[in-house]
Amino acid sequence: MALATVIDGKKAAASVIEAVKVAAAGLEAETGVKTGLAVVIVGDDPASHTYVGAKGRMAKECGFNSIQHTLSAETTQGELARLVQSLNEDASIHGILVQLPLPKHLNSEPIIQSIRPEKDVDGLHVVNAGKLATGDLETGLISCTPAGAMLLVRSIHGEDLSGLNAVVIGRSNLFGKPMAQLLLNANATVTTAHSRTKDLASVAKGADILVAAVGRPEMVKADWVKPGATVIDVGVNRIDAPERGEGKSRLVGDVAYAEASDVAAAITPVPGGVGPMTIAMLMANTVIAAHRAAGRKPPKF
Repeated sequence: MALATVIDGKKAAASVIEAVKVAAAGLEAETGVKTGLAVVIVGDDPASHTYVGAKGRMAKECGFNSIQHTLSAETTQGELARLVQSLNEDASIHGILVQLPLPKHLNSEPIIQSIRPEKDVDGLHVVNAGKLATGDLETGLISCTPAGAMLLVRSIHGEDLSGLNAVVIGRSNLFGKPMAQLLLNANATVTTAHSRTKDLASVAKGADILVAAVGRPEMVKADWVKPGATVIDVGVNRIDAPERGEGKSRLVGDVAYAEASDVAAAITPVPGGVGPMTIAMLMANTVIAAHRAAGRKPPKF
């Protein structure tokens, strides 16, 4: 019988979205500024189009001016760079998001780094990464998935993580590194573990807060989890599910949820945990950027 508290990412995301709507409406009423988000998608990757559609719908729901630029797979590096530059210069756009991955012939790094840091709502610009690394959480924009995962951690442990051991499995620039920085900033004692870590299971077992972001289905087993720990599962993996019928699949995280639930005190499900938070924090970052551009104090999430 699972005893763990299930951390409801959908509910937490809904409350962020409500706060975003209020902030966007307030800014528009006070200053006439409508929060603007531009999403750029290149090529026809179906998963990317699904994500971009969801982002656009959510932006509209938040009362934003939501713009989508859909470019053909044949778009050149120069054409994409020019589009980003024009969005940088457009005062009605407060957030710019280039949907990754880009088609193989395009180099994403110079494109991402060409987005003005104050419009980089994905939090991937080195200026925003650097602000997070130096502990400046006030003036930068924080990468959406770690920001969302951190909100879920705070829902269990509060603002101050003093005395708690946190282990982040994964060291990507997109998630692992910024997540470790956020935990450190909240006074946790942080270990960043990864595929080259010796005896990963025993490292994980030392964690009061265990965050898994490796992209390997159900890798983290019950015996990796310290009894009473909080488990944040960032993985989204599609695996075959023949029990649902031929050719069917299902989504699982990086944590073996059923067995880990028996040991953990709190755990995020997949789907419905960290996933919904990503898009909510994208909206939060955009309304924060709009407030800053208008010289107003941004809302806190």
